[in-house]
Amino acid sequence: MAWIYLLVAAVFEVVFALATNATEGFTQLWPSLLTAGAAAGGIFFLSLALRTLDVGVGYTVWTGIGSVGTVVLGAVIFGEQITIWKALAFVLIIGGVLGLKLSDRLSASKPSAA
Repeated sequence: MAWIYLLVAAVFEVVFALATNATEGFTQLWPSLLTAGAAAGGIFFLSLALRTLDVGVGYTVWTGIGSVGTVVLGAVIFGEQITIWKALAFVLIIGGVLGLKLSDRLSASKPSAA
């Protein structure tokens, strides 16, 4: 369930970043309220995920998914350019996220030495 919470938190993170772009320095009411709500939602669901996940894994995955999602949707919504270097960075971020998830799964399957 922690990974589902983390994915929901990442969606809020993407909404937060995209809405922040629309606030025009927090001079626009509705985008500003959406930004605040998305930030609160992201932190709330991240906190639920961190009940189970290590903070280093949870936070890194949250920001990684949020970063990739923001860049991809920024290109779709705002017409921002995705260069070969950005695409390469996405692959590295996604590889890191998958590696952290795998490492979390592997450490959970090993008996603890308590």
